[in-house]
Amino acid sequence: MSPSPTVPTLTDGVVTLRAIRETDAPRVHEQCVDPDSVRWTQVPSPYAPEDAIVFTRDVAPQMWVSGEEWIFAIEVDGLFGGSLALRDRGQGRAEIGYGTHPAIRGTGAAERALRLLLEWGFADQGLTVVTWKAAAGNWASRHLAWRVGFSFDGVLRGTHPHRGELVDGWIGTLQSHETREPRQRWLRAPVLETDGVRLRPLREPDVVRVVEACSDERTQHWLGTMPTPYTAENAYAWFEANSEGQAAGTKVTWAVVDPAGDDLLAAVNLFDITDRDCEIGYWAHPRARGRGVVSAAARAAVGWAFEELGVERVRGVAAVENGASRAVLERVGMTSTGGERLGTVLRTGPADVAIYDVLRTEWESARPPR
Repeated sequence: MSPSPTVPTLTDGVVTLRAIRETDAPRVHEQCVDPDSVRWTQVPSPYAPEDAIVFTRDVAPQMWVSGEEWIFAIEVDGLFGGSLALRDRGQGRAEIGYGTHPAIRGTGAAERALRLLLEWGFADQGLTVVTWKAAAGNWASRHLAWRVGFSFDGVLRGTHPHRGELVDGWIGTLQSHETREPRQRWLRAPVLETDGVRLRPLREPDVVRVVEACSDERTQHWLGTMPTPYTAENAYAWFEANSEGQAAGTKVTWAVVDPAGDDLLAAVNLFDITDRDCEIGYWAHPRARGRGVVSAAARAAVGWAFEELGVERVRGVAAVENGASRAVLERVGMTSTGGERLGTVLRTGPADVAIYDVLRTEWESARPPR
């Protein structure tokens, strides 16, 4: 029998990567019964304490002996904080995998660990490319991969093994010569307070109000490509599309709420974002119309686009006959610059649109002094 290889110890002074030990078993068990671990990984479920002992004592060391995986424990403050591995695919290729104990999530420790592992893989193991894969929807995994420089190369439909079935998977790559920095910005919807309303990120409890708003007759008329009937499934798909746009740096969406009760009153977003400009869109829940909610939210979003995104222009369009939507654009300070024939689709069919925009110089000159 071949002797067990010596597992190197890697550290940046805060996080340490080392061999997995049998004494890690209690924390391994805690990690593997955590709901997020069960949801997104292939860890057996149910997972017993005995399973953690077998993994730490037998399975993890054998991976090093066989060369199947170079697997490490993440240690933070002397405690097991998760595991991560490079799976050798031959010819200078490897696939990365990682899972964290709940205690270290959100602390930056996983990113530190991943950077240590990648540096070791490229420098000491001669890797030329590392692949990252995850089930579609695992935003935490994708965000971590993005942080250390992985590209996002698309969706592999129905190819990712997960709990006995094949689901859509995400894939990305990082080559040895590439920097370990994000390739593009990942946008977040910050909380903005303005004129009696709050703009905040969308949350799952908003689904009910989204369905109500998007099922409304007026909303359905002016946004003619919106699904009908509009269901909770449509709302969740819209949430995912928003998350995808934010990850790509091309879109950011807010729920507009009453600060007193947090009920969703409207939604506003910036989309088709480039370094130069972007477009604004919005809709209101029927109970929020006529209260100035959308105008206040749109004004805050436009200001954020100029101040935080650094764009030079924000544009907007509205059906020529949609007086309420055009009024919002005008209250924000936009100027009508023309129109486009049959530029939108209403529930009744194609319709002409009015085109508006506001430039950074116009916005700044119209803004009251601070």
